[in-house]
Amino acid sequence: MKPLRAAAAVPLLVCLATLGALTAWTATGNAGTPARLTVAEGRVLIPYGTESTAAFFTLRNTGTADATLTGVTGPPGHRAMLSRTADIGRNARRMEMVRAATVPAGGTLRMTATGLDIMVTPPPRLTPGDRLTFTLHFRDGPPLTVRARATATLGGG
Repeated sequence: MKPLRAAAAVPLLVCLATLGALTAWTATGNAGTPARLTVAEGRVLIPYGTESTAAFFTLRNTGTADATLTGVTGPPGHRAMLSRTADIGRNARRMEMVRAATVPAGGTLRMTATGLDIMVTPPPRLTPGDRLTFTLHFRDGPPLTVRARATATLGGG
């Protein structure tokens, strides 16, 4: 019976040592932190037509885990969706829907007119300085409510 006890003791000791090491690692702050997101006020372009407009935000993640942006809710009466400009060749581009975008751990996701943005349809009537509210939705975190100021250009003018 003694060899059986010795054989059972080895996995038990390995498990206890592993648990102790993981506890020490976590206690010293090395287990990481969840995504910690901040978003400054964004911009929404004053539309020139009746088809759509776009909103842009910069998301910062000071946590040690990536955050996955999975969608957006726009102002009442307007559909908002993540979109990206894609090259299709011969100096032509098209807009395509995006299912998700990553805000990297310790990094930034910057929305731009030539990259990721939030398409808003139909475009609301806006004058410079108006503000629209959006809710950003994430896979493993709470939604964030953010505001965008209406501008004629992305420079803020």
